[in-house]
Amino acid sequence: MAELHRLEHPVNTDGSISFLVVGDWGRRGTFNQSQVAQQMGIIGEILNIDFVVSTGDNFYDDGLTGVDDPAFEESFTNVYTAPSLQKNWYNVLGNHDYRGDALAQLSPILKQKDNRWICMRSYIVNTDVAEFFFVDTTPFQDMYFTTPKDHTYDWRNVMPRKDYLSQVLKDLDSALRESSAKWKIVVGHHTIKSAGHHGSSEELGVHLLPILQANNVDFYVNGHDHCLEHISSSDR
Repeated sequence: MAELHRLEHPVNTDGSISFLVVGDWGRRGTFNQSQVAQQMGIIGEILNIDFVVSTGDNFYDDGLTGVDDPAFEESFTNVYTAPSLQKNWYNVLGNHDYRGDALAQLSPILKQKDNRWICMRSYIVNTDVAEFFFVDTTPFQDMYFTTPKDHTYDWRNVMPRKDYLSQVLKDLDSALRESSAKWKIVVGHHTIKSAGHHGSSEELGVHLLPILQANNVDFYVNGHDHCLEHISSSDR
């Protein structure tokens, strides 16, 4: 059986961790990206963050064209320059990333260009006090397969889709069941529930949410809807 790739991130001596979350950001500094990056640098220093979590849509509008796409530097390296942000960035892919060369963002070549960059489809980051379970949510969305409009998605290594999704869910369920971390945090690009523009994801509500509930996940962090929401359920 395949297992999710596991990374270890050292915990602080007092057992705490501090991190920032950002999503839907890759705009070559425009659309307020530079201003948000400046504030992230300030808050990152105040909180003495350990790392940054990115919830995907890392490069607009259509991902990267390849590992040599200047958008990597123009949207990432040259924007997040604050000293406090020179930490590991743990990334997942969003739907816009799949519209380009999705494999480019997963390539170790990008880490050679900027050693902060860590991006895989689905994986685990263990900090001892908390485990972060990153999930590749784009292939769960039916509309990208049935009605892609004028977009082309890079489904290499995802097809056959049914097998891919089944393995992701199986691996996630197994890893969550085995986790003894105090905090279990799941990260994905797409919403499960949302009052925003895109709304809730029916597919994640059917396939992902039951696994999170069965394994007492503390919270799910996502991007996609370009708004700040804190949604809780009455049974938690």
